[in-house]
Amino acid sequence: MKKSISVSAVLIVVPLLVWSQTANTPYAGQESRRIKSLSEAEVQAYLTGRGMGLAKPAELNSYPGPMHALELAEQLHLSEAQRAELQKVFEAMRAEAVRLGKLVVEKEEALNRLFAEGRASADNVQTAVGEIARLQGELRAVHLRAHLDTKRVLSPHQVKKYDELRGYGGKEGGPQHQHSGPGE
Repeated sequence: MKKSISVSAVLIVVPLLVWSQTANTPYAGQESRRIKSLSEAEVQAYLTGRGMGLAKPAELNSYPGPMHALELAEQLHLSEAQRAELQKVFEAMRAEAVRLGKLVVEKEEALNRLFAEGRASADNVQTAVGEIARLQGELRAVHLRAHLDTKRVLSPHQVKKYDELRGYGGKEGGPQHQHSGPGE
């Protein structure tokens, strides 16, 4: 009986100890990153213009994204004119997103250097963070505007089909069901 209790105690206590060690050090291992505040996946997403969820309010409220609309071109029965227009929207969005993403990465590197070199002060940190936030806001707006442009290219039926194909089937009957103009 004592052996059974001891084994049970070990099986309970050891995982708790391991968990408590890792729970108190959520950044362990990240000190070796080139840019401490960004994972390599985040750096690549910025540098390649990926969405990173920046347009989620549009995407989840029936404002399709150009890349996904193009990926679903067959199922959406896009015309050649629609495909061409969406390709232009996508390419313009990606070019601007890559430009801004590179700037975000550069500014994050600079912020990291301020701390790494012991030069961080309240003023230069405030300036650096303000610039990063401004760029991230511009980047988000670029992605959101591409969703606005995409909705204008598609018919209401295509938007509805896009939502279905993407698995968005909200039952709330909110904005995703309201269409006010042609080509939304």
